[in-house]
Order: sequence, then structure tokens, then C-alpha cells
Amino acid sequence: MEAFGSPPLAYFLTWATYGTWLPGDDRGWTRRGHGWQAPDLARVRRCRESMREVPCRLDMRQRLLVEATITRHCQVRNWSLHAVSCRSNHVHVVVSAPVHPDEVRNQLKSWCTRRLKEDQAQRFATGLGQPTQVRGRWWGEGCSKRYINDEAGLEAAILYVRDAQDLPHELR
Repeated sequence: MEAFGSPPLAYFLTWATYGTWLPGDDRGWTRRGHGWQAPDLARVRRCRESMREVPCRLDMRQRLLVEATITRHCQVRNWSLHAVSCRSNHVHVVVSAPVHPDEVRNQLKSWCTRRLKEDQAQRFATGLGQPTQVRGRWWGEGCSKRYINDEAGLEAAILYVRDAQDLPHELR
């Protein structure tokens, strides 16, 4: 949990929905243990071919559900949630917690998956969805984890999550 010998002030976590940012992506990608990687069209094609279902794009109802689930789980765990933003293809969370960021990520992704599956079942039961739309995979693997070690960094992360997500991509 410690970065540079002291506990971080917070974590800035980002994870993508299933199939929306594959290894080899033309925006670049991160390879575990090797850092940032340049686009690799052959790799992204192989990954796309091995996908078990279509990429996941969250609708507004699902995005609000994810944000509410994260907010509630942080309350239950007594973690300080500084900011959360769920977009159609990724989630940003800025949180202070006394556990490793992988544990935070795992818990948040698990609870969001649980709630999304419950919502999916409810939609089908009430005729708002089709059984052919059943989704098994909601999230991509892994997560971007950034340690925030000072107030300026915390403020910058919060502003980015709260305000920059609605800007056009080229202005971020």
C-alpha cells in the first residue's frame, strides 16, 4: 500500500468496460510489468477475435447504478470517496482507503458487477430487455492505479474526474 515509504493520500483508479480498450489499441496500452506500449494492430486484432461477447457500453441507467454502488460501498467500508465518474466505456474513482488499491478495485468491480447483473435480470423480468442481450462480462482486466501523495495531486485528480470527463477527448 505504501508509495515512497509512506501511505498515499488517495488512489486514482480507472478501469474500462469489457472489450473497449484492448491490448494493442491504437490509443496505446499498458502491458503488465512493461509499462506503456505503442499501438499493435496485430495484437488488437487477435484480442478482438478471442472476445467471448461484444464490447460493453453502459447506458445512463447502468452508469448511475455503478456510481451509486461505488458510493455506497465506500460508505460501508468507511473509505473516503473523493470523486467517481462512470462513463459508457470506463470508470474513474478517487478514493482514500487503508487497503491496497488492488483490493479497492476488486471490491468495487465485484459489487458493481453484482448490481449490474441484478439490474439486467430485473429488466428482463419486466420486459425491458431481451434474453439475447444477457451480458456475462462487464469489465476489462486490470486497472490503472495511481498513488496520490499530496493535496495538489488529490485536487487535480478530483477536478479531472468531476469536470474533464464531459470535455471532447482532444481537450482533455
